[in-house]
Amino acid sequence: MFAWLNDHIEIAVAILSAVIAVFGALVSRNETRKQRALQLENLRHNVDAQSLGWGNSCIDVLNRAAMFARTRQHQANDQSFLQQRINMMLAISSLVERGRLFFPNIDPSNKGVEKEGAYRGSRPPILDALMYAYYEIEALTRQGGPTADNSAEFIEDCRRLLVSELQAHLDPRRRDTVVDRYDDQRLDQRGDAIERANALLSNLKSRRPGIHLGERKETLQ
Repeated sequence: MFAWLNDHIEIAVAILSAVIAVFGALVSRNETRKQRALQLENLRHNVDAQSLGWGNSCIDVLNRAAMFARTRQHQANDQSFLQQRINMMLAISSLVERGRLFFPNIDPSNKGVEKEGAYRGSRPPILDALMYAYYEIEALTRQGGPTADNSAEFIEDCRRLLVSELQAHLDPRRRDTVVDRYDDQRLDQRGDAIERANALLSNLKSRRPGIHLGERKETLQ
């Protein structure tokens, strides 16, 4: 073998160089994969941090909305009540629009295709929770009215659904095992949340007959 190597030193060097090059390429590819995985995780972390900030704002607004519903009869006058109701509605509406950046509509290719891209499909349950609270606030009157006694409890049910969905979205145990994020998940993976949102919808319709629900989806099966 040594004699052969002496006679074919250039070939041996070429073979050794090729082996080293292949080994280096494998090491480099592995390192590249690690870097990409780290960049992806950092991106997800940033998105999670932003969606958590959005969720905290939602919780604060829904808590204030529930307290407003409980204490509305103590407003100084009708003008004060109406102004606060408008402020609540504006705050919730803004949160819904901001939430679309984190939680896109479900099934956009089969519903509302004539609309702008962000509004095609059906809202996910986490945004439904906000919209149902919005409709409840919109229907409130200063002095009583149909179903007014438990308006705060209804808004709190909306808040609980939002918190549950946000927690599921941010769960680190799911982050490492689920490839697709919330907005890419199949409907059957979100079945429980959709059922809860539909229960809130039925409750809202019975509380506020004739209410106009805008882009609200049909009940999903």
